[in-house]
Amino acid sequence: MQKLGLESCSALIDDSKSVFNVLNPKEKEYLRQHMTCNSFKKGELIFEEGSTPTHLICLADGKVKLFKEGIGGREQIVRMARPIGFIGYRALFANENHRAAAVAIDASKTCHIEKDILFELIEKNSKLALCIIKAFATELGLNYARTITLTQKHIRGRLAESLIFLINTYGYEIDERTIKISLSREDIASLSNMTTSNAIRTLSSFASEKIITLIGKKIKIVDFSKLEKISELG
Repeated sequence: MQKLGLESCSALIDDSKSVFNVLNPKEKEYLRQHMTCNSFKKGELIFEEGSTPTHLICLADGKVKLFKEGIGGREQIVRMARPIGFIGYRALFANENHRAAAVAIDASKTCHIEKDILFELIEKNSKLALCIIKAFATELGLNYARTITLTQKHIRGRLAESLIFLINTYGYEIDERTIKISLSREDIASLSNMTTSNAIRTLSSFASEKIITLIGKKIKIVDFSKLEKISELG
């Protein structure tokens, strides 16, 4: 982790998609005075499972996965974060320790807001409170959908849904076909609740059916409609 200047945090506050955009100029300046900005290298841990949160962490740039270790040390990805989003907020607001760990998938920048300062602003600004509630409710809805997918769909349906989830989360590269994220086969398996060997076989099957093209860790979508149909059929 490396400490950064507040430029990234300032941009996050003023972004039209940020919940903090509803603050007035005086509140924004007060928030800036109580924020820190950090950078993380690819693969670097942002927080560990069981640790106590003291700040609200906002992802200003990059990609982050939140994961939990299961039986036998098997990793399960429970969430993928993108800018501009919160990381580890559940534990902070529940006054509990983190039940998952967070690690940077790519080089990432985070902004950390002191808990007491955040709660003070929420108490004073009802618009901020409503925006945060809406953000949490939206995330909860996505988690419900993912839970159903991981428990009710078969392997092909789970993998197809995971690829669509990555598209919706991170989008495409400039060719508008290649998913804008590089994930290991282990991460894809973890995201899809399957073994790595099953993920490899199913990806190869999708490639042979000309649904996707595999380019190292990159995945290019060849036939999105087929991918969508496999996800829907489960």
